[in-house]
Amino acid sequence: QVQLVESGGGLVQAGGSLRLSCAASGRTFSIHRMGWFRQAPGKEREFVGGITRSGTSTWYADSVQGRFTISRDNAKNTLYLQMTSLKPEDTAVYYCAADTKRLGYNYWGQGTQVTVSS
Repeated sequence: QVQLVESGGGLVQAGGSLRLSCAASGRTFSIHRMGWFRQAPGKEREFVGGITRSGTSTWYADSVQGRFTISRDNAKNTLYLQMTSLKPEDTAVYYCAADTKRLGYNYWGQGTQVTVSS
């Protein structure tokens, strides 16, 4: 079992920055890739970005490319999402996810709210 707990959400003005963290516990040695997703009110959950186990490769949704940066510190079992140049349309609940079986993301955090005011 893997437990994921996000933190760092909050209210920020458009153009501002915010850093989310996701602390992993449990069988962390089994985690391969990790990712961030978000869900805005009335919309489906969407992929934000992902990172390999080593942290050497990352990939992003077009909507956040160049503004968001994913990183991970395996020694601290923590995943990060640095968000810059935030827009009101970035408002959502942000979730971190972990893939332990190379079959897809099978563990999810409870989410943290990010609200961007215009």
